[in-house]
Amino acid sequence: MKANYCHKGESLDYVNKTAEKIAAGDVLVMGGRIGIAGTDIEPEALGAVHVSGVFEFTKKDKTAMTVGTVVYLAADGITTTKTDNTPAGYVAAASPTESGSVWVKINA
Repeated sequence: MKANYCHKGESLDYVNKTAEKIAAGDVLVMGGRIGIAGTDIEPEALGAVHVSGVFEFTKKDKTAMTVGTVVYLAADGITTTKTDNTPAGYVAAASPTESGSVWVKINA
């Protein structure tokens, strides 16, 4: 089998198939992974979605999260609970209990 290099893959082209504008920074679930809109994407338009990098997210609940902890995207934030949630990546900077946000290395 042979493969040819195409690009780094830090962002991918994405067509907005909804009737609503996707705003820059919106989190998208794409198959079993997540992406972050890099720009506003109008309905039926093509835009860039980041699929690599470190992003700050709201935590679902105020629990301590240590670097390297695998995390998931729930409807209301990042969680360590796998059940029915989309894999998001891993914690990239320690987040103490009192913090409402966490840095996540996405899709890793």
